[in-house]
Amino acid sequence: MKFSKTTLFDLRAVMAIEKHRNFRKAAQALGISPSALSNSISALEASIGVRLFNRTTRSVYLSDAGQSFLQRINPVVHELEQILETVSEFRDTPKGTLRISTSEVAARIIFPTVLDKFSEMYPELTLDLIVQEQLVDIVSEGMDAGIRLKEMVPKDMISIPIGPEYFRPLVVASPCYFEKHGTPSTPNDLIHHNCIAFRFNSGKIYHWEFINNGIFTEIKPIGNLIVNNHNIAIDAAKSGSGIAYINDWSIRNELARGELVSVLSNYEITYEGMALYFPGHRLIPSGLRALINLLRDHAY
Repeated sequence: MKFSKTTLFDLRAVMAIEKHRNFRKAAQALGISPSALSNSISALEASIGVRLFNRTTRSVYLSDAGQSFLQRINPVVHELEQILETVSEFRDTPKGTLRISTSEVAARIIFPTVLDKFSEMYPELTLDLIVQEQLVDIVSEGMDAGIRLKEMVPKDMISIPIGPEYFRPLVVASPCYFEKHGTPSTPNDLIHHNCIAFRFNSGKIYHWEFINNGIFTEIKPIGNLIVNNHNIAIDAAKSGSGIAYINDWSIRNELARGELVSVLSNYEITYEGMALYFPGHRLIPSGLRALINLLRDHAY
């Protein structure tokens, strides 16, 4: 006995016919033609190998098998309808958990100024930020979306620009550090300074990038402090422990307060901003759409 082609609509059709005792009225209630309803019931009866209705030119009524069938499917259909109604709430009202893969830098740039508003606007939606420096397969990892530099977004994803349009990594330290150790004039001078290095989860040290007259160079920072968290690097630089390499948006308040000073401005590289990305073959969950609208409309 094959039920693979039996649908929830087929079961609703049986219930509608029993309710109206008339194919035309039942078809009208279901929004289909009487012939389409008749074909649906005939296909269902053929599938299960049992006649559900006895029909004449004037009336239609359930067979004994049909009555037994209806008794069993009634609670099942009602439960399925309740399940579908519950799930549809996610379409209309953002709720549940939204899992986002993001680099630490992206999280520091994008989220601090919007989290309060996000919590206020969507109290039933939990934002789960998973900081991952490496680029992961967000589908296989069960993520709803990712946030990375635009240039890093996989080509098969839908990409939406968010946050500042551009940002720059800056070479910074506290005023007291430069007073004590002097100020580097070129990137090569950094070998004479205590540089605070950043280590990715992969173990790789982040090289500092510079450009001069169109020529790109990388410097491997050398010093007595290696961290895997940008906040620690910022705090260490503020305390006078060394020179750090931090994007301008993550330290704009420290720069404004004079806690950090930027040097080597003639060698800075400007990068394109961030993008939020997600698979293109899926319906966009209401929670993700809400986050996209909030991030896209926010002034940075």
